[in-house]
Amino acid sequence: MVRKKIVVLSGAGVSAESGIPTFRDSNGLWEGHDVMDVASPEGWRRNPELVLDFYNQRRKNALSVHPNQGHSTLADLEEHFDVIIITQNVDNLHERAGSTNVIHLHGELFKSRSTLDHRLIYDISGWELNIGDKCEKGAQLRPHIVWFGEMVPMMELAVKEVTTADIFVVVGTSLQVYPAAGLIDYVSRNVPVYIIDPNMPEVAPRTNLSLIEAPGSVGLKQVAEELAAKYLP
Repeated sequence: MVRKKIVVLSGAGVSAESGIPTFRDSNGLWEGHDVMDVASPEGWRRNPELVLDFYNQRRKNALSVHPNQGHSTLADLEEHFDVIIITQNVDNLHERAGSTNVIHLHGELFKSRSTLDHRLIYDISGWELNIGDKCEKGAQLRPHIVWFGEMVPMMELAVKEVTTADIFVVVGTSLQVYPAAGLIDYVSRNVPVYIIDPNMPEVAPRTNLSLIEAPGSVGLKQVAEELAAKYLP
Protein backbone atom coordinates (compact mmCIF):
# COMPACT_ATOMS: atom_id res chain seq x y z
CA MET A 1 0.00 0.00 0.00
CA VAL A 2 1.38 3.42 -1.01
CA ARG A 3 1.77 5.75 1.95
CA LYS A 4 -0.20 8.98 1.68
CA LYS A 5 1.75 12.23 1.98
CA ILE A 6 0.48 14.66 4.60
CA VAL A 7 1.81 18.21 4.48
CA VAL A 8 1.14 20.30 7.59
CA LEU A 9 1.43 24.08 7.89
CA SER A 10 1.80 24.91 11.58
CA GLY A 11 1.75 28.29 13.26
CA ALA A 12 2.09 29.99 16.62
CA GLY A 13 -1.09 28.49 18.04
CA VAL A 14 0.55 25.06 18.19
CA SER A 15 3.45 26.31 20.31
CA ALA A 16 1.17 28.53 22.42
CA GLU A 17 -0.43 25.41 23.89
CA SER A 18 3.02 24.51 25.26
CA GLY A 19 3.43 27.95 26.84
CA ILE A 20 5.44 29.78 24.18
CA PRO A 21 4.03 33.30 23.72
CA THR A 22 2.66 34.05 20.28
CA PHE A 23 4.67 36.28 17.99
CA ARG A 24 2.89 39.53 18.74
CA ASP A 25 -0.28 40.81 20.30
CA SER A 26 -2.79 43.29 18.97
CA ASN A 27 -0.66 46.37 19.65
CA GLY A 28 2.29 45.14 17.61
CA LEU A 29 4.59 44.33 20.52
CA TRP A 30 6.54 41.14 21.04
CA GLU A 31 7.25 40.51 24.70
CA GLY A 32 7.20 44.26 25.31
CA HIS A 33 9.41 45.18 22.35
CA ASP A 34 8.53 46.82 19.07
CA VAL A 35 8.94 43.98 16.59
CA MET A 36 11.11 46.12 14.32
CA ASP A 37 13.61 46.59 17.14
CA VAL A 38 14.15 42.86 17.60
CA ALA A 39 13.13 41.29 14.29
CA SER A 40 14.62 43.41 11.52
CA PRO A 41 18.07 43.98 10.00
CA GLU A 42 17.74 47.65 11.00
CA GLY A 43 17.09 46.71 14.62
CA TRP A 44 20.16 44.46 14.54
CA ARG A 45 22.34 47.25 13.20
CA ARG A 46 21.02 49.71 15.79
CA ASN A 47 21.33 47.52 18.85
CA PRO A 48 22.71 44.00 18.41
CA GLU A 49 22.97 43.54 22.19
CA LEU A 50 19.21 44.06 22.58
CA VAL A 51 18.47 41.62 19.75
CA LEU A 52 20.80 38.95 21.15
CA ASP A 53 19.33 39.31 24.64
CA PHE A 54 15.79 39.10 23.25
CA TYR A 55 16.46 35.78 21.50
CA ASN A 56 18.43 34.49 24.48
CA GLN A 57 15.28 34.95 26.56
CA ARG A 58 13.18 33.24 23.88
CA ARG A 59 15.59 30.27 23.94
CA LYS A 60 15.58 30.13 27.71
CA ASN A 61 11.78 30.04 27.68
CA ALA A 62 11.68 27.41 24.92
CA LEU A 63 13.93 25.12 26.98
CA SER A 64 11.52 25.35 29.92
CA VAL A 65 8.47 24.04 28.03
CA HIS A 66 7.57 20.71 26.47
CA PRO A 67 5.86 19.48 23.29
CA ASN A 68 2.10 19.19 23.68
CA GLN A 69 -0.38 16.60 22.45
CA GLY A 70 -0.63 18.34 19.08
CA HIS A 71 3.10 17.96 18.48
CA SER A 72 2.93 14.32 19.57
CA THR A 73 -0.03 13.53 17.30
CA LEU A 74 1.86 14.85 14.28
CA ALA A 75 4.93 12.81 15.21
CA ASP A 76 2.81 9.66 15.64
CA LEU A 77 1.32 10.09 12.15
CA GLU A 78 4.74 9.23 10.70
CA GLU A 79 4.11 5.58 11.59
CA HIS A 80 1.59 5.27 8.74
CA PHE A 81 2.00 8.38 6.57
CA ASP A 82 4.76 10.43 4.99
CA VAL A 83 4.52 13.64 7.01
CA ILE A 84 6.16 16.93 6.09
CA ILE A 85 5.73 19.77 8.58
CA ILE A 86 6.16 23.29 7.28
CA THR A 87 6.25 25.52 10.34
CA GLN A 88 6.19 29.24 10.88
CA ASN A 89 7.51 28.57 14.40
CA VAL A 90 11.19 28.98 15.22
CA ASP A 91 11.17 26.67 18.26
CA ASN A 92 12.17 23.01 18.05
CA LEU A 93 9.09 21.47 19.69
CA HIS A 94 8.09 19.52 16.57
CA GLU A 95 11.52 17.88 16.51
CA ARG A 96 11.50 17.25 20.25
CA ALA A 97 8.16 15.46 19.88
CA GLY A 98 9.69 13.14 17.28
CA SER A 99 8.81 14.66 13.91
CA THR A 100 11.63 13.98 11.46
CA ASN A 101 10.74 16.14 8.42
CA VAL A 102 10.38 19.76 9.51
CA ILE A 103 10.86 22.80 7.28
CA HIS A 104 11.30 26.03 9.27
CA LEU A 105 10.10 28.93 7.13
CA HIS A 106 11.10 31.64 9.58
CA GLY A 107 14.40 30.22 10.80
CA GLU A 108 15.45 28.27 13.86
CA LEU A 109 15.80 29.64 17.37
CA PHE A 110 18.51 27.18 18.36
CA LYS A 111 20.80 28.01 15.44
CA SER A 112 23.07 30.97 14.70
CA ARG A 113 24.34 32.32 11.41
CA SER A 114 27.41 34.23 10.30
CA THR A 115 26.87 37.92 9.52
CA LEU A 116 29.57 37.57 6.84
CA ASP A 117 28.55 34.34 5.09
CA HIS A 118 24.89 33.26 5.31
CA ARG A 119 25.88 29.68 4.46
CA LEU A 120 27.69 29.30 7.80
CA ILE A 121 25.05 28.06 10.24
CA TYR A 122 25.76 26.62 13.68
CA ASP A 123 23.79 24.88 16.43
CA ILE A 124 23.47 26.84 19.67
CA SER A 125 24.27 24.78 22.73
CA GLY A 126 22.18 25.97 25.66
CA TRP A 127 20.37 29.30 25.34
CA GLU A 128 23.00 32.04 25.04
CA LEU A 129 24.40 33.77 21.96
CA ASN A 130 26.49 36.82 22.80
CA ILE A 131 28.53 39.65 21.36
CA GLY A 132 31.95 38.14 20.60
CA ASP A 133 30.58 34.77 19.47
CA LYS A 134 32.01 34.50 15.98
CA CYS A 135 31.95 32.24 12.95
CA GLU A 136 35.00 30.46 11.58
CA LYS A 137 35.72 33.51 9.40
CA GLY A 138 35.83 35.82 12.40
CA ALA A 139 32.46 37.55 11.94
CA GLN A 140 29.84 38.05 14.65
CA LEU A 141 27.07 35.43 14.79
CA ARG A 142 23.41 36.49 14.64
CA PRO A 143 20.20 34.54 15.30
CA HIS A 144 19.29 32.23 12.41
CA ILE A 145 15.88 33.90 12.14
CA VAL A 146 14.14 35.33 9.08
CA TRP A 147 13.52 38.96 10.01
CA PHE A 148 11.11 41.45 8.45
CA GLY A 149 12.38 42.52 5.06
CA GLU A 150 14.49 39.38 4.56
CA MET A 151 13.96 36.62 2.01
CA VAL A 152 12.33 33.35 3.09
CA PRO A 153 14.90 30.88 1.74
CA MET A 154 12.89 27.72 2.54
CA MET A 155 9.80 28.92 0.68
CA GLU A 156 10.70 27.24 -2.61
CA LEU A 157 11.11 23.86 -0.91
CA ALA A 158 7.83 24.38 0.97
CA VAL A 159 5.94 25.08 -2.27
CA LYS A 160 7.42 21.95 -3.84
CA GLU A 161 6.20 19.81 -0.92
CA VAL A 162 2.73 21.35 -0.92
CA THR A 163 2.18 20.75 -4.63
CA THR A 164 2.73 17.00 -4.11
CA ALA A 165 0.58 16.63 -0.97
CA ASP A 166 -2.16 14.02 -0.76
CA ILE A 167 -3.58 15.70 2.36
CA PHE A 168 -2.98 19.27 3.58
CA VAL A 169 -3.45 20.35 7.20
CA VAL A 170 -3.31 23.93 8.51
CA VAL A 171 -3.08 24.27 12.29
CA GLY A 172 -2.60 27.18 14.67
CA THR A 173 -2.10 29.93 12.10
CA SER A 174 -4.25 32.88 11.11
CA LEU A 175 -3.21 32.59 7.44
CA GLN A 176 -2.33 36.28 7.60
CA VAL A 177 1.48 36.13 7.36
CA TYR A 178 2.84 35.93 3.84
CA PRO A 179 4.39 34.24 2.01
CA ALA A 180 3.47 31.27 4.27
CA ALA A 181 -0.26 32.01 4.05
CA GLY A 182 -0.09 31.65 0.28
CA LEU A 183 0.95 28.00 0.47
CA ILE A 184 -2.68 26.88 0.51
CA ASP A 185 -3.01 28.24 -3.02
CA TYR A 186 -0.53 25.60 -4.25
CA VAL A 187 -2.60 22.67 -2.97
CA SER A 188 -4.20 20.66 -5.78
CA ARG A 189 -7.94 21.26 -5.98
CA ASN A 190 -8.89 17.63 -5.31
CA VAL A 191 -6.71 17.31 -2.17
CA PRO A 192 -8.48 17.21 1.22
CA VAL A 193 -7.68 20.32 3.28
CA TYR A 194 -8.18 20.50 7.06
CA ILE A 195 -7.97 23.83 8.86
CA ILE A 196 -7.73 23.69 12.66
CA ASP A 197 -7.92 26.80 14.83
CA PRO A 198 -10.06 27.99 17.75
CA ASN A 199 -10.45 31.32 15.88
CA MET A 200 -11.13 30.16 12.35
CA PRO A 201 -9.27 32.24 9.74
CA GLU A 202 -10.99 33.37 6.58
CA VAL A 203 -10.33 30.97 3.75
CA ALA A 204 -11.60 30.78 0.20
CA PRO A 205 -14.22 28.06 -0.35
CA ARG A 206 -12.98 24.87 -1.99
CA THR A 207 -14.02 21.25 -2.35
CA ASN A 208 -12.78 18.77 0.29
CA LEU A 209 -12.41 21.53 2.91
CA SER A 210 -12.91 20.67 6.59
CA LEU A 211 -12.98 23.47 9.19
CA ILE A 212 -12.31 22.36 12.77
CA GLU A 213 -12.81 25.14 15.32
CA ALA A 214 -10.65 23.79 18.14
CA PRO A 215 -7.18 24.09 19.66
CA GLY A 216 -4.47 22.30 17.71
CA SER A 217 -4.10 19.42 20.16
CA VAL A 218 -7.83 18.64 19.98
CA GLY A 219 -8.25 19.20 16.26
CA LEU A 220 -5.17 17.21 15.26
CA LYS A 221 -6.36 14.23 17.28
CA GLN A 222 -9.69 14.41 15.43
CA VAL A 223 -7.97 14.64 12.04
CA ALA A 224 -5.60 11.77 12.87
CA GLU A 225 -8.53 9.54 13.78
CA GLU A 226 -10.37 10.47 10.60
CA LEU A 227 -7.32 9.80 8.41
CA ALA A 228 -6.71 6.46 10.10
CA ALA A 229 -10.30 5.39 9.49
CA LYS A 230 -10.16 6.52 5.86
CA TYR A 231 -6.73 5.35 4.72
CA LEU A 232 -5.48 2.60 7.00
CA PRO A 233 -6.52 -1.05 6.74
